Amino acid sequence: MRKPETIERLYLDFDGFFASVEQQCDRRLRGRPVGVVPFEGLGDRGMLIAVSREAKDAGITSLMSIREASSICADLVTVPQKPDLYRRAHNALLSEIETVIPIDTAKSIDELTCILDQDGRREPEDLTRRIKAALRDNIGPYITATTGFAANRQLAKMACKAGKRSRGRYGDGLAIWKPEDMPAPLFTVRMEDIPGVGSRLASRLRGMGIFSSEDLYNLQPKHMRKIWRNVTGERLWYALHGYDIQAQASQRGMFGHGRVLPPGARNPKAAREITRLLLIKAARRLRREYYYAGGIWLWLSITDGSWFRQMPLPIVNDDQAILSALSTLWGHFADDHPGRTTIFRVGVTLYNLSPAGERQLDFLLADDEERRRWEAATTAVDELNAKYGGTVVSLGPWNPPAGGHVGGKISYTRIPSAEDFW
Repeated sequence: MRKPETIERLYLDFDGFFASVEQQCDRRLRGRPVGVVPFEGLGDRGMLIAVSREAKDAGITSLMSIREASSICADLVTVPQKPDLYRRAHNALLSEIETVIPIDTAKSIDELTCILDQDGRREPEDLTRRIKAALRDNIGPYITATTGFAANRQLAKMACKAGKRSRGRYGDGLAIWKPEDMPAPLFTVRMEDIPGVGSRLASRLRGMGIFSSEDLYNLQPKHMRKIWRNVTGERLWYALHGYDIQAQASQRGMFGHGRVLPPGARNPKAAREITRLLLIKAARRLRREYYYAGGIWLWLSITDGSWFRQMPLPIVNDDQAILSALSTLWGHFADDHPGRTTIFRVGVTLYNLSPAGERQLDFLLADDEERRRWEAATTAVDELNAKYGGTVVSLGPWNPPAGGHVGGKISYTRIPSAEDFW
């Protein structure tokens, strides 16, 4: 395994991405502490999903309750999320960065990594200056980014996070972890801030007598493999020691959507309708990526905890079969909760995937003829919606709830496409 002798990776993370995009697009928000909330009408209820630099400097963090954030900063301005705006901003920003350096991978809506050429390895400060100048001059000064440089992507990401608080304020930072300076910068990082560790595993590590990043660094690779119970721990050891370790290719496991329900839709009837729309969106994604599903599950956050049920599907991808299964699951919920129930959040997922070219039918079911008809009808619906760039035809009514974002919510692990917002 190769161990680079110089920096080879750039990791870039946009600062307070959702909130900074809001500030760039709305001059009334510039210079003010801004918090992005799931939808309008929350009042002081709910959580902040993103905050601006000014809000972070005031002590406000993402996932803080609106009530607590307002008590910390009375001047906090909250705005509802605009997922399609963030998607378009992401595409515009990446286009500008590509004029300076090729992007290797967009890791999420607000993070990306690049492989450095010889000039970038020699002059990382100049590369950072050129990237930030392109963003400032062609997009605007309110969307800033922090960059980290290191021998591999894992260390570059950690350097980037360390650079977030450089120069005494949040954001627009730079950190360069050269191999000859390692591992001293790594030892300043909290163990739970190492990607692949997190708070839960860090707690377990402390129970084993491993209290710091330095302690973790000084373990042996086979010991880390034993702790993680798989090869991931050993791969992390090599990454922390500066080796050129590449991320393993991920495999698609499921298609799903979830949503926090608006206050007026926290009853079974409204929640059921929203899950129907979410499931149609998930099924569209399933078909666009040429998969069939062999199972479906429904998850609900309710007054006294949560409710979950799953059921198999006969390897399908058409809306009729999938929605029929959803109706069955809701029937089970009604049986379990016949009285009035408040539902706060919903989630639907299609799992047990099969590539379209590897579909195996259930010979005992004998519904191939019916399935072919429904697949043809669903394909016609998809083609009409694609032609007009929106949902003009659907199986059943199409009435998105207040606040929108049905299936078009931004995920930090998935970059949505334009079709997700139809």
